[in-house]
Amino acid sequence: MSQPTSRRGGGGGETRDTDWDGVRLHVVSGKGGTGKTTVAAALALALAAGGRKVLLVEVEGRQGIAQAFDLPPLPYEERKIAVAPGGGDVYALAIDPEEAMLDYLEMFYGIRRVGKALTRIGVVDFATTIAPGLRDVLVTGKTSEAVRRRDRLGRRAYDAVVMDAPPTGRISRFLNVTQEVAGLARVGPIKNHADLVRGVLASPETAVHFVTLLEEMPVQETLDGVAELRETGLPVGGVFVNMVRPALLPARALKAAAKGRFDSAEIALGLKAAGLADATAGASAVAEALAAEVAEHALRAELEKRERAELEQAGTPRYDLPLLPDGADLAGLYELADALRAQGAA
Repeated sequence: MSQPTSRRGGGGGETRDTDWDGVRLHVVSGKGGTGKTTVAAALALALAAGGRKVLLVEVEGRQGIAQAFDLPPLPYEERKIAVAPGGGDVYALAIDPEEAMLDYLEMFYGIRRVGKALTRIGVVDFATTIAPGLRDVLVTGKTSEAVRRRDRLGRRAYDAVVMDAPPTGRISRFLNVTQEVAGLARVGPIKNHADLVRGVLASPETAVHFVTLLEEMPVQETLDGVAELRETGLPVGGVFVNMVRPALLPARALKAAAKGRFDSAEIALGLKAAGLADATAGASAVAEALAAEVAEHALRAELEKRERAELEQAGTPRYDLPLLPDGADLAGLYELADALRAQGAA
């Protein structure tokens, strides 16, 4: 893990020895196929560990959270979906833009009943289609409301909120809500709402994280995403390197294999010494096949080493998450959550 950047404390929560003390909204983005939703779910579990209460929000309507936790499709309401290590609770919310529009009408105009009528004739869908920025304002607004919400005693409703956000290529535009609504309204409730949301998203209590693999395209998209966020004044968080494979050979052996210097005859002798093969042509074939696999593994290791060096340009904390042999099932989520906590991410 690279050296974490310092963060300002806040939020009224307890002091914890993590990289993100004071951060209450964790936005998780990443290129498609990198495991963005899985990492967001694991982060929510890690943040909730030890008796805290965390809300995990989905904004794309894919029901990815339900799939990650092996649950039926989630309704548009906050409900408990998991217990974290140490007794914490993870709640989930799958935001529906149409329902968020009705909430907005109720909050600012007190006309939810009229809004329901509008949905029946397709006006809401029409509005969010011709003004996609409005849709982003609605879903980010629902999330920021959960971040700000307090109970009757003035306590935070949630210790943290994790948003499973759109992919890297759209994240800057999605979060830059003030710019998105500039053409819709310069004054009035919509503008005020967008400014309120922007205030949350651009504050030190927010961190936008990126999920990547040690491959050229995901790494480049991550670097581009970090640069775009910084240009728009949005807070960059950390980089989660997902599906990391363990090194199977010492560094010297990997270097030799990558240069084609790993001798299959040496492997054949090793197989014979271990009693796994005899000195036949078949043993030589097995040795050659193993040598080819070693060379492929070595080349992969060299590629990952180069991509790690590229990620250093981001200047952000970095966390490694292991490749799960049995896939990202529920047990795997808890394993990833433990890895995040061990590295100080939560």
